[in-house]
Amino acid sequence: MTIPDPETPPIHLLVDADACPVREEAVKVALRHGIKVTFVSNNFFRIESDPLVEREIVPGNFDAADDRIVEHVTKRAVVVTADILLAERCLQAEAAAVMSHTGKPFTHDSIGMAVATRSIMADLRAGGAQMGGPAPFSRQDRSRFLSALDLAIVRLKRHG
Repeated sequence: MTIPDPETPPIHLLVDADACPVREEAVKVALRHGIKVTFVSNNFFRIESDPLVEREIVPGNFDAADDRIVEHVTKRAVVVTADILLAERCLQAEAAAVMSHTGKPFTHDSIGMAVATRSIMADLRAGGAQMGGPAPFSRQDRSRFLSALDLAIVRLKRHG
């Protein structure tokens, strides 16, 4: 076991918790790695009681929770969100990793296309186009998320 460098800030898992289907999984991975996890939301929800698990309920509009998550971002933060615009802001704030609740990574290389696609879809919906919603969340999505989150944390532990 390596001794952590006191100069290196701790890894912090940040979860955009409103309507997040993987809260329990995020806790499981965070506790296994001994890292702090902060759930930020506009609404109250139940979560495991543990010193490493923190819940922040942010009053105000939906952007208030996003703003709070961005305030927490450091170069050692792993962010979980389905919000593409929040993912973009977290990447700009230099989060170590940003991923969706399905484990799909948001990177500097992929975020531009994701934002553009989101904008096109919003324009189509505003124009009255009938659009299907996202596919239902599956066991495979949950499994991919667990693997991706674990891998992101392991990489961050190894490479700082």
